[in-house]
Amino acid sequence: MTTIKRALISVSDKTGIIELASTLVKLNVEILSTGGTAKLFRDNNIPVIEVSDYTGFPEMLDGRVKTLHPKVHGGLLGRRDLPEHVAAMQAQGIANIDLLVVNLYPFEATVAKPNCTLEDAIENIDIGGPAMVRSAAKNWQDVAVLTDASQYADFLTELQANNGAASSAYKFKLSVAAFNRISNYDAAISDYLSNFNADGTRDEFPAQMNGRFVKVQDLRYGENPHQSAAFYRDLCTAPGSLVSAQQLQGKELSYNNIADADAAWEAVKSFQATACVIVKHANPCGVALGKDALEAYSKAFQTDTTSAFGGIIAFNVTVDKAAAEAVSKQFVEVLIAPDYTAEALAIFTAKANVRVLKIALPVGGNSAWEQGRNLHDSKRVGSGLLVQTADNHEISQTDLKIVTKKQPTPQQMADLLFAWNVAKYVKSNAIVFCGNGMTLGVGAGQMSRVDSTKIAAIKAQNAGLSLQNSVVASDAFFPFRDGIDVLAQAGAACVIHPGGSMRDDEVIAAADAHGLVMITTGIRHFRH
Repeated sequence: MTTIKRALISVSDKTGIIELASTLVKLNVEILSTGGTAKLFRDNNIPVIEVSDYTGFPEMLDGRVKTLHPKVHGGLLGRRDLPEHVAAMQAQGIANIDLLVVNLYPFEATVAKPNCTLEDAIENIDIGGPAMVRSAAKNWQDVAVLTDASQYADFLTELQANNGAASSAYKFKLSVAAFNRISNYDAAISDYLSNFNADGTRDEFPAQMNGRFVKVQDLRYGENPHQSAAFYRDLCTAPGSLVSAQQLQGKELSYNNIADADAAWEAVKSFQATACVIVKHANPCGVALGKDALEAYSKAFQTDTTSAFGGIIAFNVTVDKAAAEAVSKQFVEVLIAPDYTAEALAIFTAKANVRVLKIALPVGGNSAWEQGRNLHDSKRVGSGLLVQTADNHEISQTDLKIVTKKQPTPQQMADLLFAWNVAKYVKSNAIVFCGNGMTLGVGAGQMSRVDSTKIAAIKAQNAGLSLQNSVVASDAFFPFRDGIDVLAQAGAACVIHPGGSMRDDEVIAAADAHGLVMITTGIRHFRH
């Protein structure tokens, strides 16, 4: 163990620093500090030695140079177990520094401001701080390093339990956290500056991307038992996203549970009205609106009672006793909602294996991120990464173009917009039959759009649901009229799709021949 006798403290964020320094003084620790931190200590009657006095070299260049000195880095890097290190330090009058407390210039917070300039960003790139942190973290056997105020209380507990010393295991943990902090800091700088071109203009995608993720948990296995897996979250998470879920009960989430739960949650929170989404193998197998949670669930379940078995169920409203009683009659893998009544939770207690997740819906906010949505999507390919802006496009009635002779009724228009929203979350090729605020048949993931149409119709037939006068959404255009012929034969009255095929005229003519309403959106929603 290393007894802490001398500490260097230089922090941008002063949170908790007075309490930490005061306790260190009580443990007879000598404190070195710089600039504003040293002044704060003096103002609070905490004994402190200015680093400039300690090194004999003044702070200069507007504070850019203050800790880049051999007496600082030698004190941090010198190994106590190597006689040659000890002799060299003694010859140069370099004393050991046993504790470094540094948090860095607020680069991330600075560039997050809408009015941040390149000059502002550059001035908030810390040089001396990261250099000291690297030195201390490299020499973790002899030096403890703190890089965040959240570590202070636990560190003091460690010292008080060990008579002013810190164990090797504890210092190694701090070292790893320190290198992670430096990695995240450098990556944030790289991400920001890589967006700029030589002429000062900015690109949407940086020249280099530095993904930063924190492990949430190891998983039992991946998609299949022979694959190992872990779950990570973004360093900074969007509000109301799956990673913020609080698990109230049930078994540990699996890899597939998490993937399907995310698909269900992203779909259900896209609706403003009370909604329920049931997902199986990444595809919605039932989606519905209702006056309350029970009605929404009952309609969604009715779409495909077979596929709903062992599915993921998500609500965008509080689950009450009535909805809980209905859900508990089925085998459910994961249940997600913003909240649950006490009576609902009591019902699920009897189903101990059901994974019950609570996720607070984001409140307010104009940007996609503030609304709990990712800004970018990515997909791994061999030794590479595909990155795109997330499909956050929201369509309104004013964006629609009615291309047939027949016009939709207000109810049909509402159902068309509902169906279009559902199709956005179905794997391509996606065909979704809907009516009265619920899905009637979902065809997903087929190589042919005609096959997806046929499967959706079969699903409805198997569920005993009539497609007469239903509406249909297709995530992409119909390349030939055959898809229109199939859905018309199934009983559909309206269809919404992007349009844009070279055979649009032929497709529209087919719709007119069948007496259908056809609306084009000009927007495609492929989901691969």
